[in-house]
Amino acid sequence: MILFPNAKINLGLRILRKREDGFHDIESIMIPVPIYDILELTASDEFSYHQTGTHIPSNGSLGLVENAYRLMKERFGIGALSIHLHKQIPIGAGLGGGSSDAAFTLKGLNDWFDMGLSTETLENLATELGSDCPFFINNQPVLATGRGELLQPVNINLHGLYIAIYNPGIHISTASAYGAIIPNPLNCIGRQIKPLNEWQAYYINDFELPVTISHPEISLGIQYLLDQGAFYAAMSGSGSSYLGIFENPPKSLITKDLLYAGACVLSH
Repeated sequence: MILFPNAKINLGLRILRKREDGFHDIESIMIPVPIYDILELTASDEFSYHQTGTHIPSNGSLGLVENAYRLMKERFGIGALSIHLHKQIPIGAGLGGGSSDAAFTLKGLNDWFDMGLSTETLENLATELGSDCPFFINNQPVLATGRGELLQPVNINLHGLYIAIYNPGIHISTASAYGAIIPNPLNCIGRQIKPLNEWQAYYINDFELPVTISHPEISLGIQYLLDQGAFYAAMSGSGSSYLGIFENPPKSLITKDLLYAGACVLSH
């Protein structure tokens, strides 16, 4: 079985308050985008995990894919199999690649072992693995609230739009990014999607200012995309990836650090 965990972008990301559990309440529109890892499940007499492509630092702990398998093993007693992850989505880039890998592992195991778990059950399991993981179960545009795990579908039509996503290869610590923000409970986004000409002023990423102060090349990249005709350009998540969305494909784009350029919607 071969699966293709995809990335996501954030359309605005507001930090509302710090919670007693140490997490933050947020609001963000999360949108799947067609940048993919490759996840392969094969039959095996014992569990094994192999990772190729972009190196994932482990710090001696299990990765999200292994944690997803262990969770399903402990909760439902599933059997053994071999998992191979080929990593292509950049690490620490604000694109949710690790969360997607974990969520797709849950979905793949559910299908492999013919478990029949519901979407709601899979989302609840994904919540135990990480705040962004539940989004990738249904993999549709949503308003994410709470710490990112509470999902409400939004009506947004991206067909015909063009997106360019850049990754400058800077690893941003999510914890330090949160530490540089003063939360504001008034900065809610809501489910009602604004007209395209209002996106740039309305869908603000609170991480963008503190991150670009330390890494001005990201700010320059965002301005470049606006100059090329993007009606919306911003950082995704806690960075360092940034994106521009266009009504028409730009005549040319700088290829340095360009991760993806094309249709906004998933290709499969």
